[in-house]
Amino acid sequence: QAPLMEFGGGLVQPGGSLRLSCSASGAAFQYYAMAWYRQAPGGQREMVASITHSGRTTYADSVKGRFSISRDNTANLVYLQMEALKVDDTAVYFCHRPSGDIWGQGTQVTVSS
Repeated sequence: QAPLMEFGGGLVQPGGSLRLSCSASGAAFQYYAMAWYRQAPGGQREMVASITHSGRTTYADSVKGRFSISRDNTANLVYLQMEALKVDDTAVYFCHRPSGDIWGQGTQVTVSS
């Protein structure tokens, strides 16, 4: 099993919502900070949101108030709840574990009417 696997991407209309999930393998998940990144076509990979092992969160200015990161340490899951989606949110979204620089394979999110 891959260390990190993302789920939940897809096509959504502007203003819609989507929840991404990231499943992490390993027994020490609760000790790691986790993050979501995204990369738009032709763009650089950018950090969207992060969460520490204790649950403290940070967000990119572009998603503050619209996106929410959370984690379930009992299930080794990290979530990214995305609301009020915009066309500019279209990107491949990646789950990331900074410790060890571990990346998921990415999941496509397309916001289009």
